[in-house]
This record gives sequence, structure tokens and C-alpha cells, in this order.
Amino acid sequence: MKGIVLAAGKGTRLYPMTKPVCKPLLPVYDKPLIYYPIAILMQAGISDILVIVPPGETETFAALLGNGDHYGIRVSYAEQKVARGIADALLIGREFVGGDQVCLVLGDNIFYAPTLAATLKRAAANGIGATVFGYWVEDPRPFGVVEFDRDGRAISIEEKPRYPKSNYIIPGLYFYDNQVMEIAQNLKPSARGELEITDVNLEYLRRGMLQVIPLEKNFTWLDAGTADSLLEAGQTIRQIQDSTGRYVGCLEELGLYEGWISEETVHQIGTELGMTLYGKYLQCL
Repeated sequence: MKGIVLAAGKGTRLYPMTKPVCKPLLPVYDKPLIYYPIAILMQAGISDILVIVPPGETETFAALLGNGDHYGIRVSYAEQKVARGIADALLIGREFVGGDQVCLVLGDNIFYAPTLAATLKRAAANGIGATVFGYWVEDPRPFGVVEFDRDGRAISIEEKPRYPKSNYIIPGLYFYDNQVMEIAQNLKPSARGELEITDVNLEYLRRGMLQVIPLEKNFTWLDAGTADSLLEAGQTIRQIQDSTGRYVGCLEELGLYEGWISEETVHQIGTELGMTLYGKYLQCL
């Protein structure tokens, strides 16, 4: 399975913070925001990752992530020249995905739970159709709302419904089989001129091939798209790390856990960053 991180948004809701720097490079507590969606893919067992970035920003992202070898993964880059919607990431990554399955995650989404890796690997193991997640919220009206049965089969999806049929919304994380490439290729732009990921999911629903995994109450989902949510995300990450003693989104640790890099490599990186708490954490792994 291949992984795609869509990190090409301009972050206009965060101006003036994002005038000189891309939103995915902003700090969320002690790490750049882009670390967290990459961590999601790594916890799903995905080591071949395409990061889609804004025009002219490839070198900036590469300066941070390189080719991924120090995390035990392979990172490549593509630019989204024009903002054409989330589903456009599938077209940009067409050659990268090839005949494989793909997981698409939005570059400003953060997930955390003690059982997150197991849940993600369960989704990745579903090799037929599409798998999305259902996250319970008090007021789902501003979101894409999914209704599903006891077996996790999707019944309906509605965008920002006035009268929601459930309290479960779909966060920015999607697992697809290779049918998604044909589906994305045949999408028509919406009224706002974008290729909508909801239309991709609706087509899987029409084919009877859309599964929903409900995320339990111990799951944390954060969308760092505004100044308030960015601040909340940083505070939440700090609280989790302080209470558990474990870092969230530490790519070196995840690479070590998956067996992609050695303990020696992690300790070496920790030594190089020894003046930081992050480096000291790596030295103790």
C-alpha cells in the first residue's frame, strides 16, 4: 500500500502566520505539523509516501524530511499547481500509486489513541473497496456526516446536513483499493470547481464497497486549520506527552517500532539533537 499526504493548502485561515511559511511546516507543540500525518501512515505500516506540496515548496519540505531514509521510509514529492480539491491528490499521485492500494491523509489532521496503530492496520488490511473512519461529535452539522449499520457498512453520506442522520463525521483519512484511480479520473468538478473526496466516497457507497470504522471515545482527532485549533492541538499534544511519557508523531520512534531502522540509528540521531528534549527522548529509546 502507498501513502499520500496532501499538504498543499495555502493555509489562508491562518494568515498572517502562513504568509512566510506553509501551514504543514508550522509547529504543533514540539514538531512540525507535517510529522503527524506522516506518523499516521507509518503506524498503518506504510513506508512509501508521497507528500504533495504547494508550488515551489519541494525544496523546503525536502530540507526537513529528506528522502525519508532516516525514518526508514521512502519520501517523494509532487506539487499541486492549482488547488483543485482533495481528490485531485489521487490524480497527482497516479504514477506513484500505480496498481497498488492507497491511503490518503490530509496534511493538517492529527490522530492519537493508544490503540491507533492496530486500528490503522485493520483498515489497511481491508483490501477490497474503501475504508473511512467515523468520529463522534456533539454537533456534526458543519461536517461530512456518515451513517452506517452494525457491521460498519456505510448507508449514507451527507455534506453539512441540516438534520444529520448520525453524530459520526468523516475525518481526513481514507483507505482505498485501486478502483479509486478510475473513480478519481471520472470525477466532475463540484459547484465550487473542486474534485470532492466526498464524491469518491459516494461512488464507493453506490458500489456497496464503503466500510466505516467507528473511532471510540479514547481517540483524539484534531484538525489544525485555524489559529484556535492549532493552539488546541499543541496543548493537547503536550498534555498527552506529559501524561504518557511517550512522544506523539515521533517518526524515528515509529520507524524503530516497525523495524525499518535500527536502535543504533535512532540513538545517533538523538545524539545529533542532544541539546533538545526531542534528542534526549530518542537517546532513551
